[in-house]
Amino acid sequence: MLLIAMIALIVFLAPVQAHAERVRDLGQFQGVRENQLTGYGIVVGLPGTGDDNLEYTTQAMKGVSGRMGLTLPPGVSPGLKNASAVMVTAELPAFAKPGQRIDVTVSAIGKAKSLRGGSLIMTPLYGADGQIYAMAQGNLAVGGLGISGKDGSNVTVNIPTVGRIAEGASVERAVATGFDSNAVLRWNLFDADFLTAARVRDAINNRLPGTASVEDGVTLALHLPAEPDTRASVMAAIEMIEVDPAETPARVVVNSRTGTVVINSAVRLAPAAISHGKLTVRVEERPTVVQPAPFSQGRTTVEQNSTLAVEEEKRAVMLFKGGASLARVVDALNLLGVTPSDLVAILEALKQAGALKAEMVVI
Repeated sequence: MLLIAMIALIVFLAPVQAHAERVRDLGQFQGVRENQLTGYGIVVGLPGTGDDNLEYTTQAMKGVSGRMGLTLPPGVSPGLKNASAVMVTAELPAFAKPGQRIDVTVSAIGKAKSLRGGSLIMTPLYGADGQIYAMAQGNLAVGGLGISGKDGSNVTVNIPTVGRIAEGASVERAVATGFDSNAVLRWNLFDADFLTAARVRDAINNRLPGTASVEDGVTLALHLPAEPDTRASVMAAIEMIEVDPAETPARVVVNSRTGTVVINSAVRLAPAAISHGKLTVRVEERPTVVQPAPFSQGRTTVEQNSTLAVEEEKRAVMLFKGGASLARVVDALNLLGVTPSDLVAILEALKQAGALKAEMVVI
């Protein structure tokens, strides 16, 4: 059995007590977030590891040449072994202002074997609204390496077709966050929970009376001062308020690919009995070579000899009383000697029987 499949349980045997967390760890202010940027560009200067005559690389290079005042004659299709078409991606931080620098990731989209040694030509980066928010350009830092021989053999270390440019893009447009214009700011929980939202509201109002109100299981409306400096100070104070979040819902997570099963401390069992058996069938073939007697004109033959065996392991029946805790569940299943796949089958059966008081998530 694979070593990964031997990881049957990743658990905390003692119930997890509620502990205070900062508001900033439970959610974030609406609009104060990163924004994704993408662009299509050309990397040049490659040592023969580019896209060669790939059509969209050729078209892009013609466009770049045209911007530089160079027009290629009709019908000319340049060989571009030293160039590659790439996608450029970046994260635009909240409150980023024109002139600031951000990192970009450059990924080949064609037949290029490696981007090592290449330089990205000036590439506009677009937001979801189709507007240009940054311009990227610079030399790539590639952590991968690819080597190939004429006989077709090759060695690849990491990923040579993806590189990064530290501070490779300059911000050209700021994203409006509503921080200094909205009368009401909204704060959103990372995970929807009415009890946690109510506790956050109460904690904020205890510190700043009349500031917060719950809109739904995720969002709180915050009535903050309009003056930017004061508003920023109040937001900073709110983020550092400590709150006792609601207990995590009972949940069993099963990874169907690795056989890993994770059970959190909120899982409980109703009264149930479990019996788990295992049937093993063995078939052994021991062919025997039969030699004919001397001068008998016979032929050497192989005589088949099969042995069949069936074994069934006898397992005890484990009885769970109502409200059995996670520690009790784990101890009992370990006594049954279940494998990860058997554990999944048992948990599914308990869920179908109505004895497992938890949500099952299969990933």
